[in-house]
Amino acid sequence: MKRNSLLTLLNTYTTSDKTEQTMCQEIKDFVNSNPECFERTLLSGHVTASGWIVSEDRAQVLLMHHRKLDRWFQPGGHCDGDSDVLEVAKKEVEEETGLQSFKLVQEGIFDVDIHLIPANSKDQAHYHYDIRFLFEAHPDQELVINIESKDVRWIRVQEIQNLNDSESIMRMVRKTTAL
Repeated sequence: MKRNSLLTLLNTYTTSDKTEQTMCQEIKDFVNSNPECFERTLLSGHVTASGWIVSEDRAQVLLMHHRKLDRWFQPGGHCDGDSDVLEVAKKEVEEETGLQSFKLVQEGIFDVDIHLIPANSKDQAHYHYDIRFLFEAHPDQELVINIESKDVRWIRVQEIQNLNDSESIMRMVRKTTAL
């Protein structure tokens, strides 16, 4: 999958609101302007992929408490040169939660977001152009906490705002309640 495949996904995606529509266009512009958009060595920013994992009854979402950012997020990460954003999202879900069994709920993109990652001891501040997919899993599976997280757990949808009330997360919560 090359940049064109991501652009096809983005062109067929229906955004939920004006803000997301603007971000979707900005991601398309970024991908078109940056042949190295899947490489974290692109210092201004890079494409990332993540998974929003819901329980079968849509009452819970699997989140991780990110060690470096000290906040609750969906699992996801860098593409590291892999332009197949769906496969990257699946890999990140497995690595960051330990889930062995989960399925894609809908074809195509679930959400897009652009967010600034603050500077740290290794990297300057940069943007993540995040492509998000919707997965479903059963909450009785064993979870694994890896080095990137402080905790991984199922959170009731109505409690997510107590852990991370950012517009990025709350937009996915709204989409979940509309499923």
